[in-house]
Amino acid sequence: MIQKIEISKNIASYILKNFGSKYLEKYSAYYKNPSVKTCIRISAEEDASKIIDELKNCGVELEPVKNIPLAYYVLTGYEKIGKTLSYSFGKYYIQSLSSMIPPLVLNPKEGERVLDLCAAPGSKSTQIAGMMQNKGTLILNEQSNARVKSLVFNIDKMNFTNAGIILGKGEQLGSYFHEWFDKILVDAPCSALGIMHKKGEVNNWWTENHAAALSEIQHKLLVSAIKMLKPGGEIVYSTCTLTIEENELVLNQILNKYPVEMVEINLPVKSSDTYKEFSGISFNESISKARRIIPWEIDSEGFFVAKLKKTGNTEPVKPFPAKKEKLFFAEVDNRKISGYLNELAEWYGIKKTVLLEYKYLVKSEDFYFVNKDWGYDGQDIFLRIGSKFGSVDKRNTLRLHTLGAQILKNNITKNFIELEDLNQMEIYLNGGIIKKDFGETGQKVIKHNGKFIGTAVNTKEGLKSQYPRAFRMQKIINED
Repeated sequence: MIQKIEISKNIASYILKNFGSKYLEKYSAYYKNPSVKTCIRISAEEDASKIIDELKNCGVELEPVKNIPLAYYVLTGYEKIGKTLSYSFGKYYIQSLSSMIPPLVLNPKEGERVLDLCAAPGSKSTQIAGMMQNKGTLILNEQSNARVKSLVFNIDKMNFTNAGIILGKGEQLGSYFHEWFDKILVDAPCSALGIMHKKGEVNNWWTENHAAALSEIQHKLLVSAIKMLKPGGEIVYSTCTLTIEENELVLNQILNKYPVEMVEINLPVKSSDTYKEFSGISFNESISKARRIIPWEIDSEGFFVAKLKKTGNTEPVKPFPAKKEKLFFAEVDNRKISGYLNELAEWYGIKKTVLLEYKYLVKSEDFYFVNKDWGYDGQDIFLRIGSKFGSVDKRNTLRLHTLGAQILKNNITKNFIELEDLNQMEIYLNGGIIKKDFGETGQKVIKHNGKFIGTAVNTKEGLKSQYPRAFRMQKIINED
């Protein structure tokens, strides 16, 4: 939500002292009347032209963002973009233009080992997963128990099977991953001076002391990332704040002590030079390779982006005692596991070779699946790996989960039901029962307009929705 902000004395004093009166004037004017352009990012797995047409049918007009693949400005229909079926099914993601920049600079590739150290709510994580073509090993860490829920939600909604989620302190992860990653994003928690249009509360608590305290946390996170990175690997460090303490000063401290060097970057949006000194400290000249994004120059959020390359080895961190494993990888040639998969493949007409493209994990009666090239064998630190696949019911039958159905989609060739009526879809998406005879009883996969939506159980009473509570929708916009 965009808010008009009257800048606090603490913030105004800091900006005037460090950036000057003209900068303060522009900063104040921008947040009194923020002109932030709404953007969406279409999923890499989708046909962008089809999504554009569907949104156009809903009254949403888009314009491509120059030099940023799959990014679009929303010109009309802002109020509708969060209420469509395509949005609910993760076909596109509402994300600020500036927020898309750090993953583009990181440039993750299919098959690489990648870490998003401060991942929630998942805007950049889902972008990275898509850039990796849903392959390789993507590990997402979040310290906050409350915020990790939004991360899980967004990863699930966009159907990624290459991500493992950790709930832990980023500065402690080096105990598990010594020089293991190819690329790491450190989008660090910060004082948020670049995003006050949506976080007006920053104006109430912001002080220089708070910014300085955050810079210490950022330094620890960046050190942890360096220790987890392979020599030759790359880190992107980014914040959504404008303070020098949390940006240039942090980098300067790192460059003076650790085996890393700055990498030249070219951003697809207008950006400004970094600062050369602060409080009598002259910065390493290579910090000039980092870039500042000024919010009013691109009608988006303020950001700072830098890329570092590791040039030598670092000492391993003392490991923490292992936790009790909650998940374990299941061998697909195990008679019991193979039996479950064979029955499910037969029921839905799925080729067994398709199911063998994944690794399976078991937690009690629940099955999860992750892409076959997932590269980390330990499970003890993970909240979850991959996506939900299904659960074993009281009849000892593996029932497909809605997320499993969405991921397998066109590989499902039978026992699906096409819902054409929008009222029936609304009942289904709200977790209700469609009181109609749909023929043979048992679990079914639901389709609408050719899209695989989820699972349901067909009974004599009607079709009982198994659409997950977290994704349920009271009202949907017709995209036809």
